[in-house]
This record gives sequence, structure tokens and C-alpha cells, in this order.
Amino acid sequence: MAAPDPITRGIALRIFAAGTYSLMTGLLKFASTDHVAAIEMLFYRATCGLPVVMIWVMANGGLRAIRTERPWAHLTRCTLGIISISLTFQSLILLPLADATTIGFTSPIFATILSWLVLREPVGRHRWLAVILGFIGVAIVMRPGATSHAVPLLGVAVALMAALGQASVTITLRQIGGTEHVAAIVFWFFISSIVVAGLFMPFFASWHTPATYLLLAGAGVCGGLMQLALTASLQSAPVSVIAPFDYLQIVGATIFGWLVLGSPPTINTLGGAALIAGSGLYTAWREHRRRRDPHVPPTQSVA
Repeated sequence: MAAPDPITRGIALRIFAAGTYSLMTGLLKFASTDHVAAIEMLFYRATCGLPVVMIWVMANGGLRAIRTERPWAHLTRCTLGIISISLTFQSLILLPLADATTIGFTSPIFATILSWLVLREPVGRHRWLAVILGFIGVAIVMRPGATSHAVPLLGVAVALMAALGQASVTITLRQIGGTEHVAAIVFWFFISSIVVAGLFMPFFASWHTPATYLLLAGAGVCGGLMQLALTASLQSAPVSVIAPFDYLQIVGATIFGWLVLGSPPTINTLGGAALIAGSGLYTAWREHRRRRDPHVPPTQSVA
């Protein structure tokens, strides 16, 4: 049987990454019912995911690959990443799983704005239209004026701050990705997450049931596998081809929340998700056209 071509392999890996992400967030949401704090989620995700990452590091250059000439750049990236992922986990605690995942996909919207403000990159009117549509999607998810099934505004604010943090990470990675090995970026982020979360664990951690610890450990392994699949997919296929499959995370979160957590999606969640996903997919399509046709106005990559 012939081996799949690189494009097919890249798509399969991206779908696997979306599935493991959905499972990770679902397990963490389940664990939050036992009053697990976001710091605990960060600690166990990094600790249980590190062995998986180390296997990948040793297979991709070994310890030489994690050496860096830019420790301060890694410090900035890790600081932004820890803040962002902690806010993401907090949003899982405050919001229904599907809503938290959907709002998280506003990260490309913030990346567009930051690329214009920080990197001074040109953003065409088509991309600005996508930004506006994305924020309309967020407004719909918020259920303005709803008297029942209203989404907590604090949760929405935390999820948006998490997306802004992730966009900041994207900008930082674009600045250091040209000189730093991917293994170094991933490894030092996991190490810094363990160190920072470990310092706060005595203040926020509490005892849980054995089942909860199993959920946290499973989420950590899923997080490590997700990281491997994401990286491998980028080595197999162009970003413009595989990035749209990230939106399967919304589908996975919706199904998990409905069937496992007993939280069916509302019409607002589905409508807002459609607009946010459409905004991101349109952006990816415009970027693909720009790369093929120099006459198409340039847009910002969100990869």
C-alpha cells in the first residue's frame, strides 16, 4: 500500500490535532466540575505533556535543538504564552465548552490588528471586513439582551483576553521563528509552564478525586500529542491548506459539550461560530490567493 502524499498526511495530522485539542479542553472542562483551578490545569497539562514533547525533541535534533541564542526572546514568548493559556483555561471554567472554544478563534482577528499596529504590515479592506464579521460573531455568541442561557460577561472578557494573548504569541513567534528551532520554542514553553505553575500551586491547588487527576493527566497527554501533530502537519503541507481544519475544534467542543457534559449548543453559539469561522476561512482564502497572485492586496498570515 502506497504511503499517503505529504498534503494528505498534513491534513490528517491537522485533523488529529483538532481532535486531541477538543479532547484536552473537554477533559479539562470535565475536571473543572471538581473545582480545579486554571493554574492546576496549566501545571498538569505541561507536566504530563512534557514526556511526549521530549520524545519528539529527541527525534528532531536531540538536546542540541533546544539550545538558544535568544533567551530573552523565549522569555517574552513564554510569558505571553503562559498568560494566554491560563486565561484560556479560566474561560473553560467560566463558559460552556463550545462558547469558550468559539470565542478563542477570534485570535486571528487580533493577530490581524496587532500585525498592523506592531509589525506595520499592510492589511487590505477584505481583511478588515473579516475582522468586523468576526466581532459580530462574538456579539452573537454573547447573546445580547438574553434573559435565559445568557453567557457570563466575565467569561467572555476572559476568553477575549486569552485570544488577544494568543495573537501576541503569534506575533512573537513570527519574530523568533526564523532563528530558533521549533523544538526549542516548544520545550522551553513547557518547562516554563511547569516552573511558573509550580510556584503558584501551593496557593491555588487543592485535593481532588482520583478520577479528576486521571482527567488532568489525560488532558496533559492530549496537549503533548496535539503539539506534535500541529508541528508535523506544518512540515507536510502549506498553512493555507491545513489551517481551515483547525475549525473542527469548534465541532469537537460542541459534540463533547453536548454528549458528555449535557450542554447542547444554542442557536447563538452556532450562528456566532459560523461567522467567526467564516471570517477565519475567508482570511485563509485571501492569503492563499495573495501568495498565488501578486495583484491581490497583501494580507496577514495567521499561522
